[in-house]
Amino acid sequence: MTPKNEAELAAIIASADSPMHIIGGGTRPIGTNEGATLSTAKISGITLHEPGALTLVAHAGTPVAEIEKTLAKQNQRLAFEPMDHRALLGTEGTPTIGGVVAGNVSGPRRISVGACRDFMLGVRFVDGAGTIIKNGGRVMKNVTGYDLVKLMTGSYGTLGVLTEVSLKVLPGVEAQATLTLDGLDDATAISAMSAALSSPFEVTGVAHDPIAGKTQFRLEGFASSVAYRAEQVTKLLSKFGTANSDHDAKTVAATWAAIRDVTAFAGQPGDVWRISVKPSDAEALAGKMGAKAVQYDWGGGLIWALSEGGDLRARMGDFDGHATLIRGKTDAPTFQPEPAPLAAITAGLRSKFDPRGILNLGMMT
Repeated sequence: MTPKNEAELAAIIASADSPMHIIGGGTRPIGTNEGATLSTAKISGITLHEPGALTLVAHAGTPVAEIEKTLAKQNQRLAFEPMDHRALLGTEGTPTIGGVVAGNVSGPRRISVGACRDFMLGVRFVDGAGTIIKNGGRVMKNVTGYDLVKLMTGSYGTLGVLTEVSLKVLPGVEAQATLTLDGLDDATAISAMSAALSSPFEVTGVAHDPIAGKTQFRLEGFASSVAYRAEQVTKLLSKFGTANSDHDAKTVAATWAAIRDVTAFAGQPGDVWRISVKPSDAEALAGKMGAKAVQYDWGGGLIWALSEGGDLRARMGDFDGHATLIRGKTDAPTFQPEPAPLAAITAGLRSKFDPRGILNLGMMT
């Protein structure tokens, strides 16, 4: 089922008598789903772009590439740089903005500007009863009662089907640079990344690849500022080694796109896990995983793990964070099991927004 507009979507959901699997462009088949597929891909198009107000409104099925192209014409961008899962998951299709919002998909720049959720201004969606709901608006300060905008972002279609999203966008940058330290072990790399992040030099990306032996730091902004900050961060990192610098815009962009999309694990056999933790816990947890390979993003706050199978959570034991199975076949739940009090709140929300239990049934349980 591929409705062409919001009204058709609402009618389909209202008349449904069995579960439905909600998708956007079909590039991120995460979790367990039941029922017939319902796609929002044809509910597409940018409905408003006000460059001066740094605001964009688009239907949920609008391709991310179309949005990025439109923004680039005005030297603007989606600052949270959403990940493209196609290489990692071996999928095709077209990433859509609705899918990005539904998964709260955010890239390396999350540590400096925030996640997708932090740029959300408003949503329109259809709940499990077929009712069209609107919440939020087109400005950051928007008092409208319950904050359904934040609630819908990251709900993976379990509370309602997005039809339109309003986003804050940010200006593009004049220059970029990547600084690279070679040969650091995980503990030293995390210390180096923490030092850069706690500095006043506005680092917008910090990642470590143990296999390649590279620890990388990104700087963005006006050319003169990037040059100065790159010099200062190089001095700051000198106790960890000699940092090489790359100021070529194309290679810097390619480097961070590969980090964002975890292309090092693309095409490699095994399960892929995404673990969100405190950076200070990252090295010890990685040591417990028994993974074939790991990569660190967000200064160590995000670990990507390539595993030969089994429940990675069981091997890590109790930890302060959460692990999501992004790719693979195992009996372990896709999403981190919730503590009983939180699970009760979650179930209560779902019963209100989807009383018949038909939207992405089993996705997050």
